[in-house]
Amino acid sequence: MLGGSVLWFRHGLRLHDNPSLQTALQDKSIPFFPIFIFDGETAGTKIVGYNRMRYLLEALNDLDTQFKKYGGKLHMIKGKPDVVFRRLWEEFGIRKICFEQDCEPIWRARDDSVRNVCREIGVSCCENVSHTLWDPETVINANGGIPPLTYQMFLHTVEIIGNPPRPVDDVDLKGVNFGTLTKSFYDEFTVFDKAPKPEDLGVFLENEDIRMIRWVGGETAALYQMQNRLAVEYETFLRGSYLPTHGNPDLLGPPISLSPALRFGCLSVRRFYWCVQDLFQQVNQGRLASTQFITGQLIWREYFYTMSVNNPNYAQMAGNPICLDIPWKEPENDELQRWKEGRTGFPFVDAAMRQLRTEGWLHHAVRNTVASFLTRGALWLSWEHGLAHFLKYLLDADWSVCAGNWMWVSSSAFEALLDSGECVCPVRLGRRLEPSGHYVRRYVPELARMPVDYIYDPWNAPLEVQERVGCVIGKDYPAPLVDHLAAAQRNRSAMQELRRILEKAPPHCCPSSEDEVRQFMWLGEESQVEIATA
Repeated sequence: MLGGSVLWFRHGLRLHDNPSLQTALQDKSIPFFPIFIFDGETAGTKIVGYNRMRYLLEALNDLDTQFKKYGGKLHMIKGKPDVVFRRLWEEFGIRKICFEQDCEPIWRARDDSVRNVCREIGVSCCENVSHTLWDPETVINANGGIPPLTYQMFLHTVEIIGNPPRPVDDVDLKGVNFGTLTKSFYDEFTVFDKAPKPEDLGVFLENEDIRMIRWVGGETAALYQMQNRLAVEYETFLRGSYLPTHGNPDLLGPPISLSPALRFGCLSVRRFYWCVQDLFQQVNQGRLASTQFITGQLIWREYFYTMSVNNPNYAQMAGNPICLDIPWKEPENDELQRWKEGRTGFPFVDAAMRQLRTEGWLHHAVRNTVASFLTRGALWLSWEHGLAHFLKYLLDADWSVCAGNWMWVSSSAFEALLDSGECVCPVRLGRRLEPSGHYVRRYVPELARMPVDYIYDPWNAPLEVQERVGCVIGKDYPAPLVDHLAAAQRNRSAMQELRRILEKAPPHCCPSSEDEVRQFMWLGEESQVEIATA
């Protein structure tokens, strides 16, 4: 019985700002086993697309490479965590299992099963908070035992708590006694000597791999991307502004978002938060930043995590106390499939849905457009369909934040009672966000030669123009799936009727101001133009 400690990687796929790694290596003389377990919930969902799986495996490969520099390796095992840890105890007499907190309720059964085994065999279970800025339970306790029901209340609560902790120091891996698995372990479990490929785990490429943007997973890439992002933030702060892509998002340039790295924990949210805060103070000669502005998206992330903690039904309508039970209709014919595949006949929506499947990414403003179109904006289908699709394909989608966004945009929660009756028009919004039409041409090649005047509403192009550019609507590219004007009017009336029936708003979250709505939806100052139906 050699003893030893385990660092169980789940999210938090990094070495920097990793308090669980610090805890596991308090005694470097005992065997140390860094472990990742493929347990059927890979990347946070049972159904995972190729891009998400590849990003995860690249992150694991990056960890493995870093450990190998010091004579160790990342042990990648297929199995149930409680079974794997029991065998490690039987084989090596491990004394301590360390891991980063996964606060979402979907992980509770998994973590409880591990805690139960640890109690049974006398192994210490050490959980550390580092995937979120604040411990959600601390926020809830500070708010009187319930989650803050509005975003402004959340801001008020965390202001009372105080600033989130700064990142912990990096761990020196020199002299670490890395443990080695025995042959019996290889006989009993599937153990990968190097990071597998998606195909090894039954995940295959669905479309031809012709992406414009190639995301690379792993801590090394994430830290490099953060430096590039901070350079952009620095220039923005010098101009006296913030949120560089918020007012005029760049849909064609390389994305500067770090959300995939934050979702998988390749980048510490606390490292990024404090780098931005410190940079703002440096540029502004010590003046403190208004937190909710320069790091607003990180705060929304915290808010959604906190709202989900004690709500196991958070990602569905049934049994979800914060979600309105809106009577969405069932999908008719192939309309849901056409939305998923980017064949709605609305070029801005279709370009986005095709980008999602090929690259695993969408700009936040475009996400809101396709989500609104699926739900209250046009098709009147449940946000649950959209959530399932995003959880499969979107690199940065996690259970709580993604579900929170879908509820917000569909008017199901997090906004004043059915107050977003107006419907975002994909034609007008597309023209404002990307007037050149190159975004559509990039992802919808059928429309590559369509004149810019008709790129967002090609059905209005004269037939001779359609024939000249080789894209006849209804033949080479679909006609619109719905009459958007009629659908918007019908859905607006449905929302108004629901509002009349519901005399009293349920205790769900709502925006505190029009500015909050504009910021969340990325509508800018021209929102009235964009919500007007074409």
